Amino acid sequence: MSLKNWFGFKALLIVLVLAAAAWGIKVKWFSAPPAPQVITNDVEVSDLEDTVLATGVIRPVKQVSVGAQVSGQIKKLYVVLGDVVKQGQLVAEIDATPQNNALRNAEAALQNYMAQRQSKQAALEQAVLALKRQQDLMGQDATSRQNLEAAQASVNTLQADAKALDAQIQQQRIATDTARVNLGYTHIVAPMDGVVSAVVSEEGRTVNANQSAPTIIKVAALDTVTIKAQISEADVVRVKAGMPVYFTILGEPRKRYEAKLRAIEPTPESEQTDSTTTTASTTTSAIYYNGLFEVPNPDGKLKVSMTAQVSIVLGNAKDALTIPSSALGKRGKGGTYNVRVLEGEGEHAKVVNREVKVGLNNRVQAQILSGLKAGEKVVVGEASADAGKARAGGAPRMF
Repeated sequence: MSLKNWFGFKALLIVLVLAAAAWGIKVKWFSAPPAPQVITNDVEVSDLEDTVLATGVIRPVKQVSVGAQVSGQIKKLYVVLGDVVKQGQLVAEIDATPQNNALRNAEAALQNYMAQRQSKQAALEQAVLALKRQQDLMGQDATSRQNLEAAQASVNTLQADAKALDAQIQQQRIATDTARVNLGYTHIVAPMDGVVSAVVSEEGRTVNANQSAPTIIKVAALDTVTIKAQISEADVVRVKAGMPVYFTILGEPRKRYEAKLRAIEPTPESEQTDSTTTTASTTTSAIYYNGLFEVPNPDGKLKVSMTAQVSIVLGNAKDALTIPSSALGKRGKGGTYNVRVLEGEGEHAKVVNREVKVGLNNRVQAQILSGLKAGEKVVVGEASADAGKARAGGAPRMF
C-alpha cells in the first residue's frame, strides 16, 4: 500500500470512530425517554350493576300435607304422583266399617233416649192429672194432705227425670254428629287446587290417627313458586325488601326470571324450630338468612327443590362510563379517586394522574361520573421486565 493510500485509510477510520462516538453520545444523552411499560384498559361505555349473589331453592308457594283424621286401613287411593287435583276432589278412602258401626250405635242410643223421654212424658202427664185431682179433693176436704204431697212429689220427680233425659238426648245428638263427621273423614278430599307432590302412604296400609296425624299425600300449589335465597350475613345488611331480583336455573342458564324481593326472614332457618333446648355453640360455620320472593310458573317448568342462582340488584346504571375497579387508586375527598391515565402514543406516551369521581362500584367495574372520557386508557398494572418479549406471544396490551 502506498503512503498516500495509507493516510487516506487512516483518515477514513478516524472519521468512522468519531461518527460512532457521536451516535453513542446522542443515544445516551439526547434521545427521548422510552415509552412507559404499563398495562392499560380502555374507558368503555357499558351497562353496570351491583348485585348480591345468593343460592336459592324453589319451593311451592303453598303445600299441604293431607292426612287421615280417623284410624283405619287405606281402602283406595284415587290419585298418583303428579296428578292435578281440585279442591274437594276425593283422593283417598279409608275402610269405614268401624266409623259406620259407631254411627249406627250412636243413632240407636239416641232413639233409645228419645223413647225413654216419650215414656217419661206420658208418666209426667198422668202424674199432673193425679195432682190436679188431689188438689180438687183437698178443696172439698175429701182427701188427706199426705196424698196431696205424694202426688206433688211424683210430679216433681218425673219433671226432673224428663230434664235429665233431655240432657242425655242432647249429649247423644252431639255424639251422633261426631260419629257422622268421623264417617265423613274416611273420605279424604283435596283441601285446595294443586298438584300431588308426594304420595306418602299406599293402599292397604293401616293408619293410626290416635298417635299422630299420618300423612297420605301432599298437595302443592305450583302455579306460583317461592324462591328461598340464602343471603350471607355479610351481605344481608345491604339488602332490603322491594329490591329487584333475578335468577337462573341450571337447566336454562341463559333464561332470567325476574321478580322483587318480598321479605327477608329475621332469623336463620336453623333458629326457626320449636326446640326448647339451647346449647352453647362454638361453630364457625357461615350464617345465612332467607330472602323470599315469588315468580309465576304457568307452564310448570320450575320444579320443587330446583337450585336457583339468585342475583339481588343493589343498583344499576345504563350506558355508563366504566373502568376496571383495579384501576382506582387512593380515595380522596368527596368520593373522588386517583387514576393513572396513559396519554399520547409511542415514544410520546406518558402516564399522568387524574382525579375522577366514582358512582356505582361493584368491585369489578366502576362507574366514572367525571374526569375521564370514553376511549381513554387507564393504567391497571405495571408490565414485567420481560413483558416486551411476551408481546409477540399474545400478552395483554401494554405500552
